Amino acid sequence: MRLSSCLIALASLAATGLASARESNVRLPDIGSSAAAIMSPQEEARYGASMLHEMRSLSMVLDDPLLGDYINSLGYRLVAHSDKPDTRYTFFIVADSGINAFAAPGGYIGVNAGLITTAQSEDEVAAVLAHEIAHISQNHLLRAFEDSKKASLPIALAMIGAMIASSGASGDGAEAALMTGTSLIQQRQINFTRKDEIEADRVGIQTLVRSHFDPQAMAGFFARMERTLRGGGGDGKIPDLLRTHPVTVDRISDAKARAEGVEKLVETEAELPALGSGNLAYLRSSPRDDDFRPAKRAPAQPSTTHGETRSLTFLLMRERARVLASDQPSVTQTYYASNLKNEPGFDVPANRYGNALALIRTGRPQEAREILAKLVESQPANLPYQIALAQAEAQSGRRNDALTRYEKLVANSPGSNAIALSFAQTLIEDGQVSSARRAQELLRPILATEIDDPEPYRVFARASDLAGDKIRAAEAYADVALLNGRLEDALNQLKALTRRADLDYYQRSRIDARIAEVTPIVLELRHRGIKPAEQGRLAPGFSCQDSNSCASMSSVRNNSALE
Repeated sequence: MRLSSCLIALASLAATGLASARESNVRLPDIGSSAAAIMSPQEEARYGASMLHEMRSLSMVLDDPLLGDYINSLGYRLVAHSDKPDTRYTFFIVADSGINAFAAPGGYIGVNAGLITTAQSEDEVAAVLAHEIAHISQNHLLRAFEDSKKASLPIALAMIGAMIASSGASGDGAEAALMTGTSLIQQRQINFTRKDEIEADRVGIQTLVRSHFDPQAMAGFFARMERTLRGGGGDGKIPDLLRTHPVTVDRISDAKARAEGVEKLVETEAELPALGSGNLAYLRSSPRDDDFRPAKRAPAQPSTTHGETRSLTFLLMRERARVLASDQPSVTQTYYASNLKNEPGFDVPANRYGNALALIRTGRPQEAREILAKLVESQPANLPYQIALAQAEAQSGRRNDALTRYEKLVANSPGSNAIALSFAQTLIEDGQVSSARRAQELLRPILATEIDDPEPYRVFARASDLAGDKIRAAEAYADVALLNGRLEDALNQLKALTRRADLDYYQRSRIDARIAEVTPIVLELRHRGIKPAEQGRLAPGFSCQDSNSCASMSSVRNNSALE
């Protein structure tokens, strides 16, 4: 990965900006009785969103609707049983093979793909998420900023850039860290105390138990990595999770003791209703639906069926993360092919699914279709299997079969973002106006929710272009660029859009409101010397078919492409 000029500027800006703050003796208010004295909820949200957009501009975020739904459903299952169940969170997967996870202001929690592929069970991933949720619910992040200098959004973003650039590096620190693509944001960079870590363990274990996960998973996962390190595994490289969350024998023992204590306490209480984040119904739900709240929990299911469904879903998502996060698809496919041939125990549905995904990525959809057809035959209701098969059909020249399959999937699972996006992507490939309008219809419900993924906006923009809806296309392209960190470009494109004579009153009012929200941020970026070219870059695959309608935009969007 090349060191981005944006991060160089951010790291430099952090140094100069914070130095200036020290010289003027600007100090944060005491944490005291209110976390809001450090940073308002609105500032936290902007801080976290900016971090995510910068990471996405560096292609560090794994934006996949199935994986996104999975990690958010798993996260919100925990949030529903946390100390602050009404807090808004955004869970996302980092396209990094390192074993790490981190929390950021505004409820943003990132989990490396490497952590998911290393975990042996869903309980272990849940344990890490519960720990990070606890850091946020207990205000550890805000306490960590207590000795920092209060800053505007761009300076806060610069601090994040400096963290990314300097994390886990030696020698030529910034470039070394980004060249390896590891340790995106080190928790040690924000100086969590030993007390914070122990408190996050304690609160996280309580959340695990309330959510019906194994409370021993937290201690078990850390202990397993610690044993691997002690035994010389992993080429002697310390996992990032151990660097950012230092683990000692005493801490592992303490976590186990707490887990055992909580388990005994729960045995004396009434049994809680079962929750199944692995159930496919969770993958078809919006991560922010009220269904994740305790009042609307899923009905209890037989423990054996429920456990098998949860386990299979985790295994499928683990292999999906392995394939999609890989920057060497052919190597990944060889990994599956070799193990399926030589290791009898490797030949299980999840690994056959991973192999099929790898075959699709390496341009062999016909082979993938044959594998997936058998998987679908064994489990017709399995959503990941069905979507992958439709993709393989579309890419292997069986377009009509794919479209028929997608229509059935939409009818059976009308709330699935993953189906809608995959279907829309296939529809616009033929360049037909009727197909483009159907794609628009499919994507509108997705864009009506607050999503941070630019791909639905990109596909909607392309569909709108094909359908002749240039204004809608322009606004959707605006969202794409801003979600990729290009605020200046977004502002310029939106201003150009206001000069169109065919805007109606509502369109003009909406666009003017968005310009008003973006302008102060762009002005601050200019003031700090961050050039437009340094404000991120469009994600791979982005293309603007109509230069006059290619606008840009993000978290300040307000369902702009919907009306």
